[in-house]
Amino acid sequence: MPETLRIGLDIGSTTIKCVVLNEADKIIYSCYERHLSLIAQKTRELLTRLNNEVVHGAPVRLSISGSAGMGLALGSHISFVQEVYATKVAADMLMPGTDVIIELGGEDAKILFLQGTLEVRMNGSCAGGTGAFIDQMATLLNITPDALNTLSKEHEKIYTIASRCGVFAKSDIQPLLNQGAQKKDVAASILYAVVNQTVAGLAQGREIAGKVVYLGGPMTFLSELRVAFDKTLGITGICPENSLYFVALGAAFAADGNETTLAEIINRIAHYTAKEEY
Repeated sequence: MPETLRIGLDIGSTTIKCVVLNEADKIIYSCYERHLSLIAQKTRELLTRLNNEVVHGAPVRLSISGSAGMGLALGSHISFVQEVYATKVAADMLMPGTDVIIELGGEDAKILFLQGTLEVRMNGSCAGGTGAFIDQMATLLNITPDALNTLSKEHEKIYTIASRCGVFAKSDIQPLLNQGAQKKDVAASILYAVVNQTVAGLAQGREIAGKVVYLGGPMTFLSELRVAFDKTLGITGICPENSLYFVALGAAFAADGNETTLAEIINRIAHYTAKEEY
């Protein structure tokens, strides 16, 4: 008899992350891709591929989490796990003793204080200090985010740049470039601006100390962003293995509903999409 697999989907503002766990809680498959705002379509395509290549019709328990996943989950009658809860479940399982989690996504940022009473600080609807902000600033410099990260390693000085809003940041950066500021210094200044926005805007005076874990795409892909957080906070934060997938892992660990098949879930999403279009 095939083992029951647990699947977690983290549908964020720009990406879908997926993990599949076997009965020993080992990851047997993971993927990370942009959904281009075609959430139902991309989820259906991903699950169809998963069924054909990995699951092969085996029974599954599946949960959805993430800032953009609730509508799809509720509309398709699929288990939904709130993303802060999913993050905490994954941290408790994989990084026990964590004091603080700093997570940056495509268009959101959050700090979770886990010790004592759980406290969550999240940004509002503005994408300041997030992955989208870094993408915008890299475009302004006519380089990729990866190149921005590499450039910033060579920086010699840091300029003050507003990070609450891309418009304000551009009005700080353009004069610097016009005055001959080195690109490597501007690149590093952009990353430090993200740190300042996150710490000042979200921590609001509460100490970030102890075992600090970094999660989310920008933290995973941009080593110099982690360095900027470390230097600003006077800590050595940890970017764990599978940092991209913590919310998806938490959703998978929490997927304890009724067994079903991916074919059934794909069918539910197709019916939800049809109703939406109607």
